[in-house]
Amino acid sequence: MQLSSAADQVIAIPADVVDPEAAPRVVAETEQRLGPITLLINNAGQFRAFGRIGDMDPLEWWNEVEVNLKGPLLYGHAVLPSMRARRQGRIINVASIAGLQALPLLSAYVVSKTALIRLTESLAQETAEEGIKVFAIHPGTVRTPMNDYVHDSPEIGRRAPWIQQWFRTLFAEGGDMPIERSVHLVLRLAASDADALSSRYITVEDDLDALVKQFGAGAPADQRLLRVNGTAALSVG
Repeated sequence: MQLSSAADQVIAIPADVVDPEAAPRVVAETEQRLGPITLLINNAGQFRAFGRIGDMDPLEWWNEVEVNLKGPLLYGHAVLPSMRARRQGRIINVASIAGLQALPLLSAYVVSKTALIRLTESLAQETAEEGIKVFAIHPGTVRTPMNDYVHDSPEIGRRAPWIQQWFRTLFAEGGDMPIERSVHLVLRLAASDADALSSRYITVEDDLDALVKQFGAGAPADQRLLRVNGTAALSVG
C-alpha cells in the first residue's frame, strides 16, 4: 500500500494528541477535505517515563498515560458521531504486550496500555449494534523513533539500564519486528478480514485466519479479553 501525494487523497494536520479541542477540529477538517472517516488508527504513543514510582515526577508519569490513553479516547470520541450515523467504521488501538503484565520501572507505559486494551473492549461493546468494530493490537517491537530513543538515550541508560540493554540485544540479534508485518495486520483488520474479533486483543504473531475460524465456531466469549477475576492478565484459550 502506498500513500499518494495528491492533495485530495492525503493531508497532514499537526495537532497535540492530548488537546481536547484539537481532536474534533482534526476530524472535522479531515471529513470536510477527504470525506467520511471509515478507519481510525490510534498510533500515537510515548515510551520514556521510566523509573521507580516513588522516585518519578508524577507529572511525567501522568503525561505518558495521557498520550497513550487520553489520545485514543479523544479521537475515538471525535469520530464516533459520523461512524454511528453511517452505522459503519473501524477503530484500531495500538496497544502493547506490556499491557498484559507488570514490569518494574515501566509503570506509566504498562498502566496506559492495560487501560487502552480495556477501553477497546468497552467501546466495542457499546457500539457493536451500530456496526462499529474496535480492536487492540500488539504490533511487535518495531524500529521506530520511539524505540530508537530507548535504545540510544543516555538518560534511559541511567534510569532503566536493563530496559535499554534489552532493546540493544534485541536489535543486535535481529529480533525486532519488520514493520511490514505490523502493517499487514492493520490492513487486514481495516479490510474487514477479522470483524468477528472486534473487542479483542490481537498480536502481530497471531494466525488471524485461525482466530477468525475459532471465534466463528463459538469460542468462549472471554477469550482474548482482559480477565475480570485478576487470576491472569489475558485469556487466550
